[in-house]
Amino acid sequence: MARATAAPRRNAHPLIPSVPHLLVGTALLLMIYNVFVQPMPSFPDEWNIGLRVPLDEFKKWVVGNRATSPIFVFFFEPISNCMDWAINSAAAFLLWLPWPVVAAFAFLLGNRFGGLRLGTGTVLCLFFIGCFGLWNAGMETLALMVASVAIALLIGIPLGIGIARSDRAEAAVRPVLDAMQTMPAFVYLIPVVLFFGIGAVPAAIAAVIYAVPPVVRLTNLGLRRVAAEIVEAAQAFGSTPRQMLFKVEIPQALPSILAGINQTIMMALSIVIIAALVGAGGLGDVVIKSLRRLNVGVALEAGLAIVLMAILLDRLSQAIGQIDYASQARHQGFRLLPAHWQQYGWANRVESAIDHIYTLCTVLGRSLPGPVARYAYWWLGLAGLGILALICFALRWIDFPEAWYLSLAAPVNAAVKWAQVNLYEIGATGLGTGPLSDFISLYILAPLRKLLGEIVPWPALILLLCAAAWALSGWRLATIYAISMVFVGLLGMWDAAIDTFTQVLVAVVATVILGVPLGVWAARSNVAERVMRPILDFLQTIPSFVYLVPVIMLFNVGRVPGIIASVLYALPPQIRLTVLGIRQVDEAAVEAGQAFGSTDMQLLRKVQFPLALPQIMLGVNQAIMMVLSMVIIAGMVGAAGLGLEVVDGMQNNRMGQSVEAGLAIVIVAIMVDRLTQVWARRAEEKANLHV
Repeated sequence: MARATAAPRRNAHPLIPSVPHLLVGTALLLMIYNVFVQPMPSFPDEWNIGLRVPLDEFKKWVVGNRATSPIFVFFFEPISNCMDWAINSAAAFLLWLPWPVVAAFAFLLGNRFGGLRLGTGTVLCLFFIGCFGLWNAGMETLALMVASVAIALLIGIPLGIGIARSDRAEAAVRPVLDAMQTMPAFVYLIPVVLFFGIGAVPAAIAAVIYAVPPVVRLTNLGLRRVAAEIVEAAQAFGSTPRQMLFKVEIPQALPSILAGINQTIMMALSIVIIAALVGAGGLGDVVIKSLRRLNVGVALEAGLAIVLMAILLDRLSQAIGQIDYASQARHQGFRLLPAHWQQYGWANRVESAIDHIYTLCTVLGRSLPGPVARYAYWWLGLAGLGILALICFALRWIDFPEAWYLSLAAPVNAAVKWAQVNLYEIGATGLGTGPLSDFISLYILAPLRKLLGEIVPWPALILLLCAAAWALSGWRLATIYAISMVFVGLLGMWDAAIDTFTQVLVAVVATVILGVPLGVWAARSNVAERVMRPILDFLQTIPSFVYLVPVIMLFNVGRVPGIIASVLYALPPQIRLTVLGIRQVDEAAVEAGQAFGSTDMQLLRKVQFPLALPQIMLGVNQAIMMVLSMVIIAGMVGAAGLGLEVVDGMQNNRMGQSVEAGLAIVIVAIMVDRLTQVWARRAEEKANLHV
């Protein structure tokens, strides 16, 4: 039984103010002085420690000594050369293969692990990427993904095995993994660009660093959850540690490990797309260049191609992780068409023909020699791919046919122009994208920036946040908060951090206002939950960068599209965790409330919601971190704040500015993450759930 977390000590005498009250009181006095006596300046510029100057000098030294310094010649350059060779080789191979061969191989994977429907779906995803004229860019992105994920797995799985065997190693690695997952993906690009330059290599290294934590965590979790009885039985039969690992523990932990691989793939894809900022190329590069030129049509095509790539990789990796390797049941029902179409004769004839093809392949596989027959599917598949490749090379059918291109750019750009004219303000109603954008900018963001930047002086803001941290967790967290906020100011990023904080605050409040009621509705209505599930699956599959494309179509550039994209990005975890919290409430508590005559609303407000609050707060924590990462990405399309500082520094060769803004982002992310985690823990203790 876990030990309860001690609550902060409170003063026993009611007339003696507590430390949080003293901090709040001091902050109020500073605010009164600032408003009515003499305005206090913003964080003093003369306190800036000037970190960017030595960093820029260091970058100049790196550029000048990259070819001669031993640390580059014998360490960074060999790593860069190996990864560059791997990425270029993978890209060259995928571009050398005829496109039908790539599509057929994807079909073989999907059909083997997920059935005919998944196999057909993978082919359709690749086909439409080609139809948008983005086959080569898609293959470049896929090659970068393959290299990044392979390296991440080579590092992550052995590390997960290692920490699963040592509690001390797990305790040492856990805070590192926490920090890696807390930092927004955008921040990883800054140091790798410094040491590896620009191009595909820094993108791959950033993807590896960002994507390693989930596979490490889930490998560790899966191995630690292997039943003790199974381990003891294997030991009783004299298994060596090596045999125990490869024949007992890893097979038992395989579902968890494969779930980690799925998460690694999706996280690597998200940062590989963002990494187009540093010359990684591929689909992300098409999106960035199109957005900079305000060519929303081409950006939408590339965005849809990224979504199709994400769906393909997500569904394939999920199917591989969910397959039952122990016993594969014989197929029953329709393979391709929906099962309820059995009432139609033509559907039965189609499925009967498909079954005959599968039966023929099975018979052909069984006729092969014994050792080959065990893997007949793959041998026959490889033979078919070889024949298809020979035919394609003979017919010179290698590149995706330009005659099949389906361009959405012209109609989408026309629709954008129409929307910007006609949806900016709909008639004289005062409704439309323009009034909404103006309302958010003028009546929410601007007053918040004025409040936090002018009315509340910087010392008062520090005291208020320290008071909240002290009240929730004690003096240690409050001290860390004070040091962290002062350090943000010393970096010269105080105003940019306040701007980012206001955007995050607005987006999180909107996410909670929308997500919690929708989650409650889905938890109490199976119909609503079924309707929301595919929408949430789709929203969680899309890489974060792609959310900017549709909102820019309606809201142009600036802070507002970043906030709206952030809300869309953060809604799925908030809704899902609210649903989970409501549905996990003890049925005995619900029945007791019903026995006392509680109405549905009283039951929700007084029983279900308080008991589900820890899960809901976990959703708020996830929403905050996702909103923060999206607001930073929105800096690419003109949203002010820390994200714009990073982008501006990277585009104008000012590495020091990017590093300062990146450090400020990390500090803000860690502060917000720790405060919401403590808040969730306090809610859990209040609900008498933390034992």
